[in-house]
Amino acid sequence: MPLLSDRHPELDAEQAYLDFAYACLEESRERAARMRDGYAPSAGGTTQARHERESIMEGVVHRLSQLNLGDRSLVFGRIDPTGTGERFYIGRLGVWDREQDPVVVDWRAPVAEPFYRATGRASLGIERRRHFATRGRTLLGIDDELFGELASPGADAEVRGQGALISAIEASRTGRLGDIVATIQGEQDEVIRAPMPGVLLVQGGPGTGKTVVALHRAAYLLYTHRFPLEGQGVLVLGPNRLFLAYIEQVLPSLGEAGVDIAVLADLLRPRVRVDMLDAEDAAFVKGDLRMTKVLARAVSDRQRALRHDFQIGFGVQRLRLSVEQSRKIITEARRRSRGHNSGRKIVEEGVFEALAASARRAVDARTVRERIRYELPIRELLEWMWPVLTPAHLLHDLYGSNALLRSANRGAFTDEEILRLGRSRSGHASEVIWRFGDVPLLDEVRALLGFRPGKRNEDAVRTYGHICIDEAQDLSPMELRMISRRSLNGSMTVVGDIAQATGAWANEGWDSVLAHLPSKREVRHRELSIGYRIPGPAMTLANAVLPYAAPGLRPPRPVRDDGDRPRVVEVDVPVGLGLVDVVRSELGAVVEGNVAVIVPDSLVADVHDLFERHDLPFGGANRHGLDQQITIVPVRLVKGLEVDAAVVVEPGRIIEEESQGVRSLYVALTRATRRVAVVHSAPLPEMLREHAW
Repeated sequence: MPLLSDRHPELDAEQAYLDFAYACLEESRERAARMRDGYAPSAGGTTQARHERESIMEGVVHRLSQLNLGDRSLVFGRIDPTGTGERFYIGRLGVWDREQDPVVVDWRAPVAEPFYRATGRASLGIERRRHFATRGRTLLGIDDELFGELASPGADAEVRGQGALISAIEASRTGRLGDIVATIQGEQDEVIRAPMPGVLLVQGGPGTGKTVVALHRAAYLLYTHRFPLEGQGVLVLGPNRLFLAYIEQVLPSLGEAGVDIAVLADLLRPRVRVDMLDAEDAAFVKGDLRMTKVLARAVSDRQRALRHDFQIGFGVQRLRLSVEQSRKIITEARRRSRGHNSGRKIVEEGVFEALAASARRAVDARTVRERIRYELPIRELLEWMWPVLTPAHLLHDLYGSNALLRSANRGAFTDEEILRLGRSRSGHASEVIWRFGDVPLLDEVRALLGFRPGKRNEDAVRTYGHICIDEAQDLSPMELRMISRRSLNGSMTVVGDIAQATGAWANEGWDSVLAHLPSKREVRHRELSIGYRIPGPAMTLANAVLPYAAPGLRPPRPVRDDGDRPRVVEVDVPVGLGLVDVVRSELGAVVEGNVAVIVPDSLVADVHDLFERHDLPFGGANRHGLDQQITIVPVRLVKGLEVDAAVVVEPGRIIEEESQGVRSLYVALTRATRRVAVVHSAPLPEMLREHAW
């Protein structure tokens, strides 16, 4: 396999070309800035003229954001088509010279595909692929691969540009996910450039790059299908806010700042506060598809006929509404309304018509409505028969009453299961801090209720032309149902790893996930089989757990067979000086890199106290990411993250305390790019004992 040369004969010439490319980029930035200043929106002119200025301004601002690379590399390498004498330099974005000739080709352009896909068997029309290793604007080395008659050894290897790839892999982690655009591999590029329509399912083991591939796919689709996706929108969904903080820099680094990155709670309308985890048994009930029937009946239970005949004074006479009339009004509203809240108008019309008909002297319903609609008895009557509701109001009332829960249940769950949802009432629904398991239920209720009168903008749900779902193996049927509502056309990229399914609704296979997603087209399946992040020795340790976590699942093949051997350290107590010594040792080994101390939830507070007593600076896993060199991470939050070194504390307790304990341990053991240490005082799980070196 070709490696980076110490001093390639064309290094100076290529450095000169990079300098020229950066000069052209700077000129483009200056031109864009001048256009921005010249087309600043103003109040003058026609509506069309103002709209044109605003559109130009928006495009210029977007272009300026693309041109601001910071310290990211502009050019990744070049390809030389066979027999043409041409050269195409591939980079982060397209750059042109003053004559509008291409200087750098955007990595997403069709002409760039051979840079990522060419092999010895399928050269895709090129005779040379050259990878650059750069730091800022400085070219450090060159990695050449030759094809056809010039073919070099390793031209048909699975891994492209290994020197640049290994250099990127071995760079210290920053606590944020970086892009891989300079080192995308063939199987990754196949996923990124796959056709947009329908559902694309990507199974990828730890370290295969599935998350970053999904993000690059979002950027590629926006580039390739700018119309209609720029108007329809692209959504990337992650499992928690720590994960969002971890990935938030990738798309802006690729010049795409217009993608919505969110957790499910961000999609709720109207907005509520969500910041609590459910007990696992309650989360399981909330994720079950049977909740759709429970919630539909809960809404129906709020559409009620009167218990007693109603009458109200109207001048010198009394107007009346019988129980039977109220029952007919409810039946008619259910028949005619498309959502609960829209039925309120039908109920009001029926009530005032019935009251007007009961008058001894002729009076029309409009007059009755205008005169008594705001009187307290009428307001109470309408609120009883057919209240206007928000999802929060309905769910708050439902959870706060065992009687309402039993009435809505009607055999869908056992009494013990449905009563898990009960919670004490707050003073008002607006005061409730909802649990994450409530999010899809609130959304289901919103779909049943429809828009409130006069609140269409506040209640409207955003839909998207393409949705990327990460860590999809943990999503419940109700969560998947919520996501499907946001899809305009069924176009989705779904990525995950069944071996890392650890939530309350841990799916045993992809069929149970796909069953709840749009099925307008046949699902396309892809598998990422090569592990880029995890060195061979660490992968060997994790593979001892994999057969217990997901029997029959094929482990990824590591790119790096070498690497530091995992350490398995027995200590006297789970939280003591022995753990401090191991963490300090790992920190010294990775120098400027970061260390994640991965612990079962029951030990988080104790480890915090331990590190404080021994003056060991550390941070916590939070929505701002891993922003310290040492971070204490509860095992339930570690999924999807990558660090230089991982210290996994008490694997036996992780297995015992987590509902998917073996899978949680597998996740913990596969986070590090360089070093893994296991610290235990309790006996090791049997699957790890032969690795206790």
